[in-house]
Amino acid sequence: MTMLKIALVVALCMGSASAASLGPVLIEGGMVEGKNHRIGLFRFMDVFKGIPFAAQPQRFEKPTPHPGWEGVLKANRFGKRCMQVTLTQTKTRGSEDCLFLNIWIPQGQTVSTGLPVMVYFFGGGFLVGGSMGANFLDNYLYSGEEIADRGNVIVVTVGYRVGTLGFLSSGDASGRGNYGLWDQHAGIAWVHRNIKAFGGDPDNITVFGESAGAASVNFQLISPKNKGLIRRGISQSGVALSPWAVNSNPRALAEKVAVKVGCPTDEQMMACLKITDPVALTLAGELNLKGSPSNPIVLNLILAPVIDGDFLPDEPGNLFHNAADIDYIAGVNNMDGHIFCGIDVPSINQPLQPTPP
Repeated sequence: MTMLKIALVVALCMGSASAASLGPVLIEGGMVEGKNHRIGLFRFMDVFKGIPFAAQPQRFEKPTPHPGWEGVLKANRFGKRCMQVTLTQTKTRGSEDCLFLNIWIPQGQTVSTGLPVMVYFFGGGFLVGGSMGANFLDNYLYSGEEIADRGNVIVVTVGYRVGTLGFLSSGDASGRGNYGLWDQHAGIAWVHRNIKAFGGDPDNITVFGESAGAASVNFQLISPKNKGLIRRGISQSGVALSPWAVNSNPRALAEKVAVKVGCPTDEQMMACLKITDPVALTLAGELNLKGSPSNPIVLNLILAPVIDGDFLPDEPGNLFHNAADIDYIAGVNNMDGHIFCGIDVPSINQPLQPTPP
């Protein structure tokens, strides 16, 4: 028994002494340093939290490159999630300064190189959600550590604008919409440019997501803007052809939001919305929580991507040729969307009754 204890102590000491860590990393914005911790015998994880992949976005504008920073950025804390309504839709949380990403890199006894990369987009009906720290009931739902460790891959989670700030569209050139999709694209492009410095293979990037994040994956694959950036995609409970994934009448919703916040609905509408209080603007994009079997609540998810003539130059069904050289898996997660079904058909939550003999 004593010899066994000694052997275990020696093994643990060797594991500690052999810890591989990236240390400070030079990327396009400057130097960045994360944290390294043990996850098992001879297994470690480098974690970088809250790296800005774009500047603070301007209201209803595409993201722009981050100007960079002086010194070493300590990437030890998650950045803020993008501004959104709370679950009760009576308050907001988050910030307009929210374009951050997080990276998990598995390490062994030597520093990893050439690892596959997986980029995750969260779900939430294009209205809520985040990849930054605690989520529903303070559960850390989107930590990339487990996948990174089990799959020996680098995992990246990306923040993107949601709700009115991410998907409101005037239906014309004054406010084309799809700002959340542009944020995702900026995150993918940043990863392609910088992930090699973290030990990743920029030519082996898989994007994956759930629900609205799954549809987002599909949109990213079929958009001509991502040509050459993505090798694989995985959509879990959502695709670009889902009936809730595209808003075919964005102007009507934009005018409703404008009226709620006291803006005109003429050609000055978007100019007014750009200077409106972001909290009021976010609350004005609340989800209608009334549904029925004939009018399912999922069709109320109208703060969604639009055919803007730019990121999505045509109907999704006409753009799949852009993904011809990309490996793609689409499927459905168990119970995904159940919260909506329970509103449309309350009896779905009642226990099944035994059939009489």
